[in-house]
Amino acid sequence: MPSARIWRERNQRYLNEVAVCDTCGARHFPPRKRCDACGGSEFTIQPMAETGKLLTYTVIRTAPPGFANMVPYVVGVIEMDDGTRLMAQVADVEPEEVAMGMKVTLQFRKVRQEGRTGIIGYGHKVVPV
Repeated sequence: MPSARIWRERNQRYLNEVAVCDTCGARHFPPRKRCDACGGSEFTIQPMAETGKLLTYTVIRTAPPGFANMVPYVVGVIEMDDGTRLMAQVADVEPEEVAMGMKVTLQFRKVRQEGRTGIIGYGHKVVPV
Protein backbone atom coordinates (compact mmCIF):
# COMPACT_ATOMS: atom_id res chain seq x y z
CA MET A 1 0.00 0.00 0.00
CA PRO A 2 1.45 3.40 -0.93
CA SER A 3 2.74 5.49 1.96
CA ALA A 4 0.38 8.36 1.02
CA ARG A 5 -2.61 6.09 1.68
CA ILE A 6 -1.12 4.95 4.99
CA TRP A 7 -0.81 8.60 6.01
CA ARG A 8 -4.41 9.45 4.96
CA GLU A 9 -5.79 6.46 6.85
CA ARG A 10 -3.56 6.84 9.92
CA ASN A 11 -6.38 7.47 12.43
CA GLN A 12 -8.40 4.39 11.47
CA ARG A 13 -5.26 2.24 11.17
CA TYR A 14 -3.39 3.37 14.28
CA LEU A 15 -6.15 4.17 16.77
CA ASN A 16 -8.56 1.74 18.36
CA GLU A 17 -11.55 4.07 17.92
CA VAL A 18 -15.06 3.84 16.51
CA ALA A 19 -17.42 6.60 15.32
CA VAL A 20 -20.83 6.41 17.00
CA CYS A 21 -23.73 8.20 15.29
CA ASP A 22 -25.17 10.88 17.57
CA THR A 23 -28.64 10.40 16.02
CA CYS A 24 -29.17 6.62 16.12
CA GLY A 25 -26.15 5.15 17.94
CA ALA A 26 -24.90 3.04 15.01
CA ARG A 27 -21.21 2.21 15.28
CA HIS A 28 -18.91 2.71 12.28
CA PHE A 29 -15.38 1.48 11.66
CA PRO A 30 -13.76 2.98 9.75
CA PRO A 31 -15.49 6.35 10.31
CA ARG A 32 -17.81 7.74 7.63
CA LYS A 33 -19.17 11.15 6.73
CA ARG A 34 -22.76 9.80 6.80
CA CYS A 35 -24.33 7.15 8.99
CA ASP A 36 -25.27 4.02 7.02
CA ALA A 37 -28.32 3.47 9.25
CA CYS A 38 -29.96 6.92 9.43
CA GLY A 39 -27.98 9.32 7.24
CA GLY A 40 -26.84 11.40 10.21
CA SER A 41 -23.64 13.40 9.95
CA GLU A 42 -22.67 13.98 13.59
CA PHE A 43 -20.49 11.38 15.32
CA THR A 44 -18.81 10.88 18.67
CA ILE A 45 -15.46 9.08 18.69
CA GLN A 46 -15.22 6.35 21.34
CA PRO A 47 -12.72 3.59 22.17
CA MET A 48 -13.54 0.28 20.46
CA ALA A 49 -13.87 -2.94 22.46
CA GLU A 50 -10.73 -5.06 22.41
CA THR A 51 -12.41 -8.47 22.24
CA GLY A 52 -15.04 -9.99 20.00
CA LYS A 53 -16.01 -13.04 17.98
CA LEU A 54 -15.34 -14.18 14.43
CA LEU A 55 -18.55 -14.05 12.37
CA THR A 56 -17.20 -15.42 9.08
CA TYR A 57 -13.85 -15.89 7.38
CA THR A 58 -11.99 -16.97 4.28
CA VAL A 59 -8.57 -18.51 3.75
CA ILE A 60 -6.41 -16.60 1.26
CA ARG A 61 -4.28 -19.00 -0.76
CA THR A 62 -3.51 -16.75 -3.75
CA ALA A 63 -2.45 -13.41 -2.33
CA PRO A 64 -2.37 -9.95 -3.89
CA PRO A 65 1.03 -8.33 -4.56
CA GLY A 66 3.00 -7.74 -1.38
CA PHE A 67 1.34 -10.52 0.63
CA ALA A 68 2.55 -13.65 -1.19
CA ASN A 69 4.97 -14.53 1.62
CA MET A 70 2.04 -14.85 4.05
CA VAL A 71 -0.12 -17.46 2.29
CA PRO A 72 -2.14 -19.20 3.43
CA TYR A 73 -3.66 -16.62 5.77
CA VAL A 74 -7.11 -15.97 7.18
CA VAL A 75 -9.19 -12.79 6.83
CA GLY A 76 -12.44 -12.51 8.71
CA VAL A 77 -15.35 -10.31 9.73
CA ILE A 78 -15.26 -9.72 13.46
CA GLU A 79 -18.02 -8.41 15.72
CA MET A 80 -16.45 -6.71 18.70
CA ASP A 81 -18.14 -7.00 22.10
CA ASP A 82 -19.46 -3.43 21.71
CA GLY A 83 -21.21 -4.32 18.41
CA THR A 84 -18.64 -2.76 16.07
CA ARG A 85 -17.88 -4.87 13.01
CA LEU A 86 -14.60 -4.86 11.13
CA MET A 87 -12.55 -6.95 8.74
CA ALA A 88 -9.10 -8.08 9.84
CA GLN A 89 -6.51 -10.78 9.42
CA VAL A 90 -6.75 -13.63 11.92
CA ALA A 91 -3.17 -14.20 13.09
CA ASP A 92 -1.31 -16.73 15.25
CA VAL A 93 -3.54 -19.64 14.28
CA GLU A 94 -3.43 -22.24 11.51
CA PRO A 95 -6.24 -21.91 8.94
CA GLU A 96 -7.54 -25.39 9.85
CA GLU A 97 -8.02 -24.30 13.49
CA VAL A 98 -10.15 -21.22 12.71
CA ALA A 99 -13.88 -21.48 13.43
CA MET A 100 -16.84 -19.14 13.23
CA GLY A 101 -17.78 -17.90 16.67
CA MET A 102 -14.25 -18.16 18.06
CA LYS A 103 -13.34 -15.46 20.59
CA VAL A 104 -10.62 -13.08 19.44
CA THR A 105 -8.77 -10.05 20.73
CA LEU A 106 -7.76 -7.02 18.68
CA GLN A 107 -4.06 -6.27 18.35
CA PHE A 108 -2.01 -3.59 16.63
CA ARG A 109 0.62 -5.23 14.40
CA LYS A 110 2.84 -4.83 11.37
CA VAL A 111 0.84 -5.46 8.20
CA ARG A 112 3.49 -4.93 5.53
CA GLN A 113 6.55 -2.96 4.49
CA GLU A 114 7.21 -0.95 1.32
CA GLY A 115 10.30 -2.56 -0.18
CA ARG A 116 13.21 -3.87 1.85
CA THR A 117 13.89 -0.57 3.61
CA GLY A 118 10.57 1.22 3.11
CA ILE A 119 7.80 2.51 5.30
CA ILE A 120 6.26 -0.07 7.61
CA GLY A 121 2.45 -0.19 7.57
CA TYR A 122 0.70 -1.17 10.78
CA GLY A 123 -2.92 -2.04 11.37
CA HIS A 124 -5.40 -4.18 13.24
CA LYS A 125 -5.21 -7.95 13.39
CA VAL A 126 -7.07 -10.35 15.66
CA VAL A 127 -5.75 -13.38 17.51
CA PRO A 128 -7.61 -16.17 19.33
CA VAL A 129 -8.21 -15.59 23.03
